[in-house]
Amino acid sequence: MGIMMKTFSSPKRRVIYEGKAKTIFEGPEPGTLVQYFKDDATAFNGQKHALISGKGVLNNRISAHLMTKLEGIGIPTHFLKSLNMREQLVRQVEIIPVEVVVRNVAAGSLTKRLGVKEGTVLQNPIIEFYYKKDDLGDPMINEHHIITFGWADPYELEEMVHMSWRVNDYLNGLFAGIGLRLIDFKLEFGRLWGEHGELYLLLADEISPDNCRLWDVTTNEKLDKDRFRQDLGNVIEGYQQIAERLGLVPKGGIIEGGNVNEQLAASLGEIDNELARERKLRGLKPGKPRKV
Repeated sequence: MGIMMKTFSSPKRRVIYEGKAKTIFEGPEPGTLVQYFKDDATAFNGQKHALISGKGVLNNRISAHLMTKLEGIGIPTHFLKSLNMREQLVRQVEIIPVEVVVRNVAAGSLTKRLGVKEGTVLQNPIIEFYYKKDDLGDPMINEHHIITFGWADPYELEEMVHMSWRVNDYLNGLFAGIGLRLIDFKLEFGRLWGEHGELYLLLADEISPDNCRLWDVTTNEKLDKDRFRQDLGNVIEGYQQIAERLGLVPKGGIIEGGNVNEQLAASLGEIDNELARERKLRGLKPGKPRKV
């Protein structure tokens, strides 16, 4: 772990939401927000906390890249473009308070709840739902809870599941191509309302080593946030290795002497999601939902 870079703050922009790993600011245009990635690392619902220099920079870059890739296969996302090494411009959406977790290999809470040995390859991928509520510990829920309590309607739920399967298929192939196993990951979705009341569903939040478990294909070395959760050490090295394999940072990374090489990080260039601006969003039309 290194020393955190100077904390970002701007008196000119209104804070919309302050999270554990990100701060959301008012955007420069109506319907947009600025998503700022912090160096904070938390685990066990905030009970464990540390500052890891460069984590926010790497997560920003990794998430921007993956969101753009998913946009390329037809998954609409809230990501528009990176603004600098820690910030990205996103569409303002109404977050659905349901986290969708897709599991390919047994790890984390699944092993504790069901007594399954960590690393067991699941015969079929599993989708789980969690109520996004920090003060309740993000409890596990099912489809009936989601619909009964109005967190999402059947059509939204059906679309969330459909998109989650597609994301899983694509990311499995992408990571396998760079020698990584996608163990599991968490997705969040948001509603975007059109001028005439039409509803669109977009992939939101982030996709990064903070909410994906990624292991080396050959050694099963953990390169994600579990390095922090399980006190394995070298947390930022794991994140950097993922960014390097994705071709997002030069070999050797952007951390020097425990601190971010800001000049190098700033020179990496912005990631622009042109498809997100050009895409004609597909409205969610009520009909008979597919089986979830």
